Amino acid sequence: MTKKDNLNIAIFQQNIVWENPGANFDKVAKAFDDYVSALPSDGSQNPDILVVPETFSTGFGDHMARQAEEPQGPTYDFALAVARRYDALFAGSWTVRDGGTVYNRLHLVRPDGTCDYYDKAHTFRMSSEASQLGRGARRVTAQWRGWRIRPVVCYDLRFPIWLRNTADWDYDLLLVCANWPGSRYEAWRTLLRARAIENLAYCVGCNRVGRDSTGIDYAGCSAIVDYKGLPMSEIPPSLDATRPDERIIAATLSAPSLATFRQHWPFNLDFDEFGSF
Repeated sequence: MTKKDNLNIAIFQQNIVWENPGANFDKVAKAFDDYVSALPSDGSQNPDILVVPETFSTGFGDHMARQAEEPQGPTYDFALAVARRYDALFAGSWTVRDGGTVYNRLHLVRPDGTCDYYDKAHTFRMSSEASQLGRGARRVTAQWRGWRIRPVVCYDLRFPIWLRNTADWDYDLLLVCANWPGSRYEAWRTLLRARAIENLAYCVGCNRVGRDSTGIDYAGCSAIVDYKGLPMSEIPPSLDATRPDERIIAATLSAPSLATFRQHWPFNLDFDEFGSF
């Protein structure tokens, strides 16, 4: 497939309604409807990818296993409807029961109903996620409009070897869906930039905002970062959880610019081989 030169991406920094999928579906649908309706009528800025946070339909908590759906349950149906409405890839995670195991599964749902998925490999051991859910065991590279996309979830961002690009460019875009707490927002912001720089790839981080029912605050700091680690669009930390900065940000990713930078600065030729250290 020919790579689209300019890929439009929109991410929704969502204040998730706790354990209420219907309310979250309504919120996400309205947010994207409002966003797209305000775009130029010529379609030049229509989104190619729509991104929501980790566990966007329920929130991240102790009942994720209980709330798990079948692989093509109600949340999948909602994601597919949004993808079809905007002719865009829908990216977001929710818990799925598959083969007797529950996974925190990041779905990349296409308008034609096909879907690539990634099961979170690094479940968060400092919460109940690690005891409730299974760990994924495979990296995933998805294709969309000629772009190669590496989907990962929240805590995965801390593990550079797991996210390492290959010398022949396994991916162009690292896409991270998260529920990353506000107490560690500076680490989130720094790691997004570091992963972009070291992998010579765009990096998109969609985080939630607000306060969950357990009292954990989320500062958001969602961002779209270029291959040099420079933010193309980002939201400042929302440090007052009672006044969450819930909104959409967007950017246009340039395939020619990425190719030119990689050609001029071929750091990939000096990547360490796995197992060589």
